[in-house]
Amino acid sequence: MKERLREYCKAQTVCQEKFIKDWNAWNYTVGGKMFAIIGKDKEKRSIISLKGDPEKSETLRIEYEAINPGYYLNKTHWNSICYENQEITFEFIQHLIDESYSLVFPSLPKKKQKEIQSG
Repeated sequence: MKERLREYCKAQTVCQEKFIKDWNAWNYTVGGKMFAIIGKDKEKRSIISLKGDPEKSETLRIEYEAINPGYYLNKTHWNSICYENQEITFEFIQHLIDESYSLVFPSLPKKKQKEIQSG
């Protein structure tokens, strides 16, 4: 699933993908702000970390064993999802990637947003 997640993240409008060697993880940004990171947690489980609405993030953590507070990230605003867990589908993670991107994009300066939208 990792390659499918990488491809989906890269397909977001003007996404930049960068491998961060120190973290051994793939980092995804829009306008210089991160919206996703794909790597491993301290137990070496494959995870994708995504920004989320704090209330919804808390609800997801209660509903799904595979969703935890962001690994090495702000635990209020980020979730880490163990995507090898069978309860989590690719389509579900796609939806969460879309939400993460849609939370990060409006936080960019208006000038940057206009540059991105005009292509």
